[in-house]
Amino acid sequence: MQENEPGQDPKLPEDARLASLEERLRRAQAEEAVRTGRTRKPADENYRMGNMVLSYLIGAPLGGALVGWVIDRLLGTDPWLLIIMLLLGFVVGFRNIIRISSKRPD
Repeated sequence: MQENEPGQDPKLPEDARLASLEERLRRAQAEEAVRTGRTRKPADENYRMGNMVLSYLIGAPLGGALVGWVIDRLLGTDPWLLIIMLLLGFVVGFRNIIRISSKRPD
């Protein structure tokens, strides 16, 4: 026999003990998946990345605008720091999007 061939003769019927063992193993794996909560499908990678990009596009400018507004109120420089921080938020958001899009997939 060659190295890569199974040790059984293909003309013989399948061993009942082997079929029983495979069935018990399948049942045990299904029970373990239910017990550990792995029965749900993992989220699609593209869906996860889309949510991340959307959060960067919305969150970074809003966060910058909020920080700029608070600093404007404290210093009395009304629209200028708000505008500067809003633009800085856009820059940071797009920089993060470019960074995650240039990363190699696993």
